[in-house]
Amino acid sequence: MAEQNQTSLQITEFFIVCFPNLQDWQSQTILFAICSVAYIIVLLGNLLFIMTVISDYMLHVPMYILICNLSILDICIPSVTVPSMLSHFLFNNRFVAFSGCFLQTFLYLGLGASESFTLMIMAYDRYYAICKPLHYPSVMTNRKAIQLSIICWIGGLMTPVASLCLALKLPFCGPYKVYHCFCDYAAVVRLACADVSFITAISFTVVLSVLLIPLFFIALSYTKIIITLLKINTSDGHWKAFSTCASHLLVISIFVLVAIFVFASYRISGFPADARILGAILQNIFPPMVNPIIYCLRTKEIRDSFFRTIKNNIFLKV
Repeated sequence: MAEQNQTSLQITEFFIVCFPNLQDWQSQTILFAICSVAYIIVLLGNLLFIMTVISDYMLHVPMYILICNLSILDICIPSVTVPSMLSHFLFNNRFVAFSGCFLQTFLYLGLGASESFTLMIMAYDRYYAICKPLHYPSVMTNRKAIQLSIICWIGGLMTPVASLCLALKLPFCGPYKVYHCFCDYAAVVRLACADVSFITAISFTVVLSVLLIPLFFIALSYTKIIITLLKINTSDGHWKAFSTCASHLLVISIFVLVAIFVFASYRISGFPADARILGAILQNIFPPMVNPIIYCLRTKEIRDSFFRTIKNNIFLKV
């Protein structure tokens, strides 16, 4: 009998609250405008970067193939959450189906893990290019870079499967309000009418693994890179090697710092809900928005190719 009552109370959709203290029309309009502009910059910046690499045969090398994979992920990750957020802000349409909510959670977690693995592979690429330049052409080919990118996608999308399967077995009988701007895993699981301590521990372990294991290998790679750079006598050699790594390190720093902030906010009691939600939105939008800018500004080959492509297109039109 109790089981029948629980089944009858099983909810079929969630209500996305967004920012609990910013529910007025003016605040929602400002949030819509800011997120819209940021999302457009993300799409244009990363698409422009991908098209620049594709159109220039000189950039068809493993390093830029991996960066292109990062740009594709930087388009996909905000595309999973931002369009629905814009709908919540503008149309106040905040009900999300149960299955749709968990699908969004799966894609968001899986693509985020794929990006973390991609950054690790990019560090591996730089390690071989600088520390073992003679072996690099045979170890890192274009085919190998594509294969590693595919592995990052598959591995990333498999990462949240266990946590989501456990969460789907939980009874959700109310409340149904998700205090977030999208279906965040932690915000949804806490709505279950059961003890979620075990599932929380599992998800905690998975998130730590996705962040710390790639971070460990990235730190190890760059430690060896620094040791190798110190052995280079010429200043030109130092600068050329450093310039190829500085962009990647900056991208990693932004990704990791924002992710740690969001992760820590769930572990700090009394942390403002609006601040935590804002951090999650920044994690969605800020790294994908600045990554193509960083690579274009700090990578000479990308800048030269970009201006060369623009010049050729102008001449063709004339």
